[in-house]
Amino acid sequence: MQDYREFISEILISEEKLQARIAELGAQISQDYAGDRVLVICILRGGVMFLSDLIRHISIPVAIDFMAVSSYGTGRRESSGEVRITLDLNTSLAGRHVILVEDIIDSGQTLASVLQVLYTRKPKSICVCTLLDKSERREVEVLLRYVGFSIPNKFVFGYGLDLDDYYRNLPFIGVVNLDRYLPEAATADDI
Repeated sequence: MQDYREFISEILISEEKLQARIAELGAQISQDYAGDRVLVICILRGGVMFLSDLIRHISIPVAIDFMAVSSYGTGRRESSGEVRITLDLNTSLAGRHVILVEDIIDSGQTLASVLQVLYTRKPKSICVCTLLDKSERREVEVLLRYVGFSIPNKFVFGYGLDLDDYYRNLPFIGVVNLDRYLPEAATADDI
């Protein structure tokens, strides 16, 4: 396994900037939902670090649940376009304020599919909170209420975002230099 320092081209968002912006998002959510309770749904696995830090900055009552969806094939860097729910919620959404927490939104395909499913469950409201918005890759228009950072179309990893299932634990968002990254057991078709 390569050390990330061998293929990182830049630190796009430092740990300090991440934590400062997450605190701002938590304060804004607390203000917007003052006097209410919210159900925060985290899309696994990439959103876990963001969720953990975000809810520490929300001062109103928060319940959490998790959902896992898949739209990427093994070893692929592009969405397959087909979205599958691989882990569903344990909580009813009926009559609740729901905040869907995502690590990154690019094409919008996955998010649009998930929202379509969640709206059928009769929540009082649903909004999206994403750490990263890669809007220049958008194929489906989706409404994002809370955005941590708008980023350029670069291949990013760290702080919950994986690179072939690794490096989620890094405290910053880095950019991959794909010319220097050598995934284990990669074939020419995978890169």
